[in-house]
Amino acid sequence: MHGNAPSAKTKPVRKRSRKAFWLKQLHTWHWMSSAISLIGLLLFAFTGITLNHAADIEASPAIAEHGATLPAPLLEQIAAQSDAAAIADAHDGRAPLPAPVRRWLEGNLPMGASGEAEWMPDEVYLARPRPGGDGWIAIDRATGAITAETTDRGWIAYLNDLHKGRNAGSAWAWFIDIFAVACFVFALTGLVLLQLHARNRRSTWPLVAAGLVLPALVAIFLIH
Repeated sequence: MHGNAPSAKTKPVRKRSRKAFWLKQLHTWHWMSSAISLIGLLLFAFTGITLNHAADIEASPAIAEHGATLPAPLLEQIAAQSDAAAIADAHDGRAPLPAPVRRWLEGNLPMGASGEAEWMPDEVYLARPRPGGDGWIAIDRATGAITAETTDRGWIAYLNDLHKGRNAGSAWAWFIDIFAVACFVFALTGLVLLQLHARNRRSTWPLVAAGLVLPALVAIFLIH
């Protein structure tokens, strides 16, 4: 009956085996999350500096104006769209451009034409904000005259807007969420690894405490 019972020697072996398994899992998740978040961390660290010193970084926006005339058949489609009053009642004055009009604009202007436009009695106005710049398109409903403008504030402004998620779209919002989860896993597994190795590194917890106390002191005493 006692021949199949685990011996006293096998229990420490199993304990060490489980510890080795979980330690290996921690290291795996730690390096995988660090690899996923590495470029994002570099981007957000760099733009953290540029945003903090935005007033010291000179920017000279490049503004370009564009003009065209909407062909008569497409202007008729604009006219056939629900009148401005009806749109205002149903959609707060906003509705997408007809698909043929949108395709023609994108083929003749250096900007996209998707999104909801503002429909007014005399014109249709489409705002086209984007990271690092801005843009808009105005269509005269009577003549079909198109006035458009694009503004480029430079690559630093582009990266800063990506940092803030400003006008970057849903795909970038998904990236930020995934990146945040990867950073959380990276930090959490790093904390557990610190705890496992802290016995041989006496400065571990003082450094961790400093990372908490220093920003807390700055926030409490130096921010007014």
